Amino acid sequence: MDHDRVAWAWASIREHADGEHTTVSVRHACAACAQALDAQGAGVSLARGKGMREPVCAVGPGVDELEELQFTLGEGPAADAADARALVLARDLSSIDSGRRWPMFAPAALHRGVRSVLSAPLQAGAIQVGVLTVYRAVPDVASEDAIADLLVYADAAMLLVIGVSDGMAAERPDLTGRGFDERRAEVHQAAGMISVQLGVGVEEALVRLRAHAYARERRLAEVARDVVERRLRFSPDMNGNPADGRNPGSGREEDR
Repeated sequence: MDHDRVAWAWASIREHADGEHTTVSVRHACAACAQALDAQGAGVSLARGKGMREPVCAVGPGVDELEELQFTLGEGPAADAADARALVLARDLSSIDSGRRWPMFAPAALHRGVRSVLSAPLQAGAIQVGVLTVYRAVPDVASEDAIADLLVYADAAMLLVIGVSDGMAAERPDLTGRGFDERRAEVHQAAGMISVQLGVGVEEALVRLRAHAYARERRLAEVARDVVERRLRFSPDMNGNPADGRNPGSGREEDR
């Protein structure tokens, strides 16, 4: 391990935290990583069982939407990095290969000004806790130094997530940011309500919620809020079976 690189990375993370006069957190690791790789931003998603991940932290303009987009679509470099437990480099999302590999995510990311994405799993041995993803506005040649920096920041983010980084345990609000915690809670509450409405498990209800948001080109958090505030209700289809989340009729607006 390059101890000088590790020391430099942690110093940059602490510098971002000191600038905010707050505890070092995974959010500062994202900010320092984005700066080191000359990226427009970075985000972290955490494992949520059965191969699913959800965004918990994002730094940079539009990165929260891009992190949520991968979660909503269920595809993208972050998903592949988690599944393969390996680094995934999307060097040019405008390429034919990227379009074939991520037919929904690639064009959506390009539309939002992202040209390349680098994703690294957060893992310690057999334990994987999430993925660190960096978003760039230009094609990425991914030099050896850039990859080494990404992996060092991924290790730092992993340590901050599990709270064992030399005693610098992160308080939960500092770890993800109040806005993300509130949105995550709302999404999970909505999934619980849909689970009851459709008579399916919570994981399946979350899939239906994500599909509904994608079909209508809406933010997942917005759809979840509509469910929680009872403006939107999911109901079985006309045959009495749980409605397919990809079907535009799987959720209906409540009469107010």
